[in-house]
Order: sequence, then C-alpha cells, then structure tokens
Amino acid sequence: MSDPNGLIQPGRTAPGFTLPATPDGALLGPEQFRGRPVVLAFYPADWSPVCGDQMSLYQSAAPVFAQYQAVVLGLSVDGIWSHRAFAESRGIEFPLLADFEPKGEVARSYGAYMPHGEAARALVVLDPAGQVTWSYLSPPEVNPGADGIFDALDRLAADRKVMAG
Repeated sequence: MSDPNGLIQPGRTAPGFTLPATPDGALLGPEQFRGRPVVLAFYPADWSPVCGDQMSLYQSAAPVFAQYQAVVLGLSVDGIWSHRAFAESRGIEFPLLADFEPKGEVARSYGAYMPHGEAARALVVLDPAGQVTWSYLSPPEVNPGADGIFDALDRLAADRKVMAG
C-alpha cells in the first residue's frame, strides 16, 4: 500500500511482517511492539560506509529513542549472518532484520525497494497502533540522520499528551 510514487505515506496502516532477527531463527516485526512507536530504518547494505554510519548513529542515539519508548528496527536485504557480523563490528544492539527471502518482500510492501536489488534508504515511523505517522526517502548516498525521526516522535508524544489530557 505504498504511494504510486514510492514510499508508504503517513495515514496508512503499516503492512504487517516478521523477519529473521537472529541466526537461531527468531522472528521480529512491528506488531510485537504495539503500544510503542516503531522506527523502521530501511538501508541498502550492511557494509557500505553510509549504511554503517547511519546505523551507528541510531545506536549512539539509543538513549534518546528510549526516552520516547521507541523501538528501532533496521532492515536490509542482507542475510542474517551478514547482519550479525555487521552489528558486532559496529556495536549495533538494536535488531537488524533480514529481508532476504523472498528478497526485498517487506521493502517492496513499504515502497522502499530499489530496482537494482537493494532496499532504499528510507525511514518510516509507526505510531503505537501501527499507523504510518512519518516517512522519508533519502538519496542512497546520503545519511538521513535522526532529526526527522525525532521530530516525528516529538509530534507523537505531543499527540499522546493531548489525548491523555
């Protein structure tokens, strides 16, 4: 259910999925974190310099994500063993999910798949009910940083305060 021009847009229900998160076969997906905001960070490849910097940035921002009670899930078409080695080499502790087989199926469902066979560099923030609240497609060679994510999480936190009232 992505926009015809690409990435899934705010206001849509996020497509459900589970993907391998560990070599022992553990599966994770956003539904397991209902009640909390979820950040889906699609990225092209584990070992590219921009991806490494981007995922390391999100790891260093873990205390800020924790303040929002937000869960970060990294997704690429790399296999789980590549994710494991990459995470160990970069000190990444949040889950990296393997959208490996069928290749890019989840990325495609979010409109975040490139024709050359990699996930796009895209960010999607889900509210605690699983609705897309913000999405951003970055040029592949540009680290999108975390400011847009934090702005989206700020808006979610403000909305929750108004609703709690």
